[in-house]
Amino acid sequence: MFRQILAGSRYLIIIAVIGSFLASITVLVYGGVTVVGIMVETFTHSVFTPAGARQLAVECIELIDLFLLGTVLYIVALGLYDLFIDDRLPTPKWLVISSLDDLKEKIISVIIVLLAVNFLVFVVTWDGNVNIVALGIAVGLVVFALGYLLSTTYKAHRTESTDETEGK
Repeated sequence: MFRQILAGSRYLIIIAVIGSFLASITVLVYGGVTVVGIMVETFTHSVFTPAGARQLAVECIELIDLFLLGTVLYIVALGLYDLFIDDRLPTPKWLVISSLDDLKEKIISVIIVLLAVNFLVFVVTWDGNVNIVALGIAVGLVVFALGYLLSTTYKAHRTESTDETEGK
């Protein structure tokens, strides 16, 4: 009986799947509406100057950040669903998730890009008040640590795959 309860409890992950999926939809729709708003603002009220172009570039970079966040939330929803609920979910080859390590690799990869985009926004809007070098070093260290974690996870995953292939 307890075994059946534990086996069925995996479906509690559906709460995280639904939450991640709804958050993804919210962020992506917000980003889409923001794109429309930026377009309307740009072509109706904007004066075409280098300062206006810079402002548009910053807004577009921030949109990339928003869409990447939506993508991370979507990948989490798909990955958790695939791992805990139904592994027959059709996904592209690059999004095949067979373990929590696979999901972690995908999330870390997108987080690295998110950090880089956030730092780029900061650099473009930098007004000279904050020590940008310290921030750059901090972001660089986090990216390095995540990259190292990603590479060690990838190496371990490849070693497991090679061991399984050789055993057959």
